[in-house]
Amino acid sequence: MQAVGEVVFTTGMSGYQESMSDPSFAGQLITFTYPHIGNYGASQAAMESSRAWGAAAIMREACNRTDASSAERGWLDWLTDEGVPAISGVDTRALVRHIRQAGAMRGGLFGGDVPEATAQAAVAAEPPMEGRDLAARVTPGEVVRLGPDGAPLVAVLDTGVKVSMIRNLIERGHRVELHPCTSGPEQLLSGDPAAILLANGPGDPAALDYAVDTVRALVGKRPVWGICLGHQLLCRALGLQTFKLPFGHRGANHPVKDLATGRISITSQNHGFAVLGPGGQERIETDAAVEWETDFGRARLSHVNLYDRTVEGVELLDAPAASVQYHPEAGPGPHDSLYWFDRFLVQPAGVVGAVAVGQGATAGSA
Repeated sequence: MQAVGEVVFTTGMSGYQESMSDPSFAGQLITFTYPHIGNYGASQAAMESSRAWGAAAIMREACNRTDASSAERGWLDWLTDEGVPAISGVDTRALVRHIRQAGAMRGGLFGGDVPEATAQAAVAAEPPMEGRDLAARVTPGEVVRLGPDGAPLVAVLDTGVKVSMIRNLIERGHRVELHPCTSGPEQLLSGDPAAILLANGPGDPAALDYAVDTVRALVGKRPVWGICLGHQLLCRALGLQTFKLPFGHRGANHPVKDLATGRISITSQNHGFAVLGPGGQERIETDAAVEWETDFGRARLSHVNLYDRTVEGVELLDAPAASVQYHPEAGPGPHDSLYWFDRFLVQPAGVVGAVAVGQGATAGSA
């Protein structure tokens, strides 16, 4: 087996199976910075989709143990069953330092019998991540319906949604419709949803103009909430632009500051692109909640990444819409931001959490 794609790294100490099955990793070779990978085996409960999407696993020391109480099979057995190439014995710290200095880049994993010239040609033929629409690769071919009949409906623009996001919606008493990412606004509104979720996913948000057009047609008609790629799509619908980060944010230890409350959350992240501020800046140097005018009324920055000062959240003040760059579903990762699901969803009194966000409620409240 061999694999080519963008070589990236993730800093999580656990969650290797969740990462590999996260559609946001489609087209990427995952370098795990934690030295031991596979310690607690693999299980169906750890799947974030129906299959592995990461192109390859690059590890310092892999193991195939199954003695953890949750293990159903070994990690390396799971990779083999999923057809994912893997390599162990790599100095992953040196590789990560190289990526941090030179930026994420195309690479490949090949068998020892593959000539170097052949391997280099295969890597050179791989298209760069900029301009790639990978959401169309991971989206369902038709509408998928989940959850209890008669419950309030959340329509999801499925650009690569994770199972843990769906689980959080259903556990809070909602049913879910997963719509292909090419769906228009009429399709997402056809079931009379209480709210719309813009999901995570892989690739370049600048390649998804068709999805941005859909989002623009939805804002104001229903409460809209975006996560990760969905955050980027909402921001582009508001007139902001996106750019490629040098090496991305991937892991479960990223500090994010709520600009309204000063609260700092440790978050799970997985993205290679970010949103430019309303003035076109890559870094937000102020802790003020900057506001600006959009086609949908006033908007403001709500969260900032404390590692590199990139945009981590926005909210509309005159329409029910908000988004965050990080992953509040914590699959895997800290649970600091699970409150977002409670705020977003329809409450017993009929109030939608995203409406409160759009009207400027305190973002730290549950």
